[in-house]
Amino acid sequence: MNLRKLGSSPLEVSEISLGSWLTYSGGVSREQAAACVEAAFEEGINFIDTANVYGRGAAESLLGEVLAGRERSSYVLATKVYFPMSDTDHGLSAAQIHKQIDASLQRLQTDYVDLYQCHRFDPDTPLEETMGALTEVVQAGKARYIGFSEWPVEEIERSLALPGVERWVSSQPQYSAIVRSPEAGVIPLCEREGISQIVWSPLAQGVLAGRYRPGEAPPADSRAASDSMGGFIGQLMTEPVLQAVERLRDVATQAGLTMPQLALAWVLRQSNVASAIVGASRPEQVRANASASGIELDEPTLAAVDSALGDAVYR
Repeated sequence: MNLRKLGSSPLEVSEISLGSWLTYSGGVSREQAAACVEAAFEEGINFIDTANVYGRGAAESLLGEVLAGRERSSYVLATKVYFPMSDTDHGLSAAQIHKQIDASLQRLQTDYVDLYQCHRFDPDTPLEETMGALTEVVQAGKARYIGFSEWPVEEIERSLALPGVERWVSSQPQYSAIVRSPEAGVIPLCEREGISQIVWSPLAQGVLAGRYRPGEAPPADSRAASDSMGGFIGQLMTEPVLQAVERLRDVATQAGLTMPQLALAWVLRQSNVASAIVGASRPEQVRANASASGIELDEPTLAAVDSALGDAVYR
């Protein structure tokens, strides 16, 4: 497993990281989740990403239990704040940031997280208040570094212009061969400012892994067929997208790769990407995804990917 530096921080994170969005917030059993975490460590994955809102604390609690026996310095742990935890607890006010970091640390059974991320931008809280509270969290030793997810470019720029506050080391956008919108503004800005991308849904929730075929119902054991995990996959399950992904099968075969390897290597070709977050409900999925680390795609293969996907790409 190759490691990459996370932004301007000294942290080195595995190119493939383990996420817990839909899987460990109730989508799979505790035993399955524990087996996936174990497989991740066996494969050299050292970076685990979660959020307080995943299962309203369930994912953090599960990870806290599973990670409790491991040396804390042996892994990099990230969580997030913003989305509602109750009817009154949401957003990025100073009060919420301080309340939610303490609650996350308790569930995760740790004294600190390596990375504390703003899950979205909060237009209802002054940016100065949010950045000041994040800085206090770092100064208190409850988080080592900070990041953001899906923030507008103009708000990232405003935050970077504030004096005396902690600087971002990471951005967490949705980014894949199908969803390329971060290339327009977020990635160029972050490259200039020493901020790395930790991308979510690099396999487009399994679509780029080739799990779904045009004109066919989703497999019974797939995310798209799951009531608990399939609610966000709709825009990627259109016939034009599935037909475009079908054309990638030949590209992967010609390159001697599996579909997941091709999709993950495509994301990791971007030097500003520090890590690709993958979800997994079975240990073999963790191992298959981890095998993409270190694969480099040549120019003919990259051109073939673009040709196959064509107008199905979201920019």
